[in-house]
Amino acid sequence: MSRHSSRGKVNAAGPAGKLAGQPASGPSQRQLRVAEEVRRVLADLFARTEFRDPELVDVRITVTEVRISPDLKHATAFVARLGRSDVETLLPALKRVAPFLRSRLSTGLRLRVAPEIHFQPDTALDYAMEVDALLRHPDVARDLD
Repeated sequence: MSRHSSRGKVNAAGPAGKLAGQPASGPSQRQLRVAEEVRRVLADLFARTEFRDPELVDVRITVTEVRISPDLKHATAFVARLGRSDVETLLPALKRVAPFLRSRLSTGLRLRVAPEIHFQPDTALDYAMEVDALLRHPDVARDLD
């Protein structure tokens, strides 16, 4: 096999894949543990903190999941508003308060560096409701019987 035949390709299962931040079997136990701790602290902050941003006054935000990068420097928080589907309109306001939340995270976590927070709307519940509605449709129910 030529030395140059695999140039540019990274095998995610091998050591180069791990160095490139691409674990073969998903997030590590530490990533999962830190992500859950970030989720818990963010949920506490959203429950107890009054934000100065006018778009976030009296807004209830639920942090459903947090995914963290392998180097623990970036956290993606999936947020939702239970019973409402307008969370996407709040993303610019959440981006504005992200530095404040990061500073509060640094006091609530035992990490050397608090992760930078990115927000994404959690559409899993909307998708589940859509699938449920499709399954209840008379044509689909007839086909399932």
